[in-house]
Amino acid sequence: MNAPKKPGPVKLGNMLAGFLEAKGITTRIEPLRVLEQWPVAVGPTVAEVTRALQLDKEGTLIVDVRTHAWMQELSLLEPELLRALKLHPGGEFVRKIRWRLGRSW
Repeated sequence: MNAPKKPGPVKLGNMLAGFLEAKGITTRIEPLRVLEQWPVAVGPTVAEVTRALQLDKEGTLIVDVRTHAWMQELSLLEPELLRALKLHPGGEFVRKIRWRLGRSW
């Protein structure tokens, strides 16, 4: 008689991903990927003077800006920045951007 085969080793990352998906956590985390993608999406110049902080449930991305002058400039560039974000993971969840003057610096 042969004993039933035991499953082989499973990578921890795969096991964790399966657990998160089974619990429905993945769908809640996916929109937040935009926070880590912000510097890539907006480029080094904008990333140097901004910090993406939070995405609220209505799709508003809260971004701190280093100076008032940059905040003016970025508010004019918002449509372009939203298009750039949509090309990156989590960006499709962003509906608008709210600029805040440098609280995180």
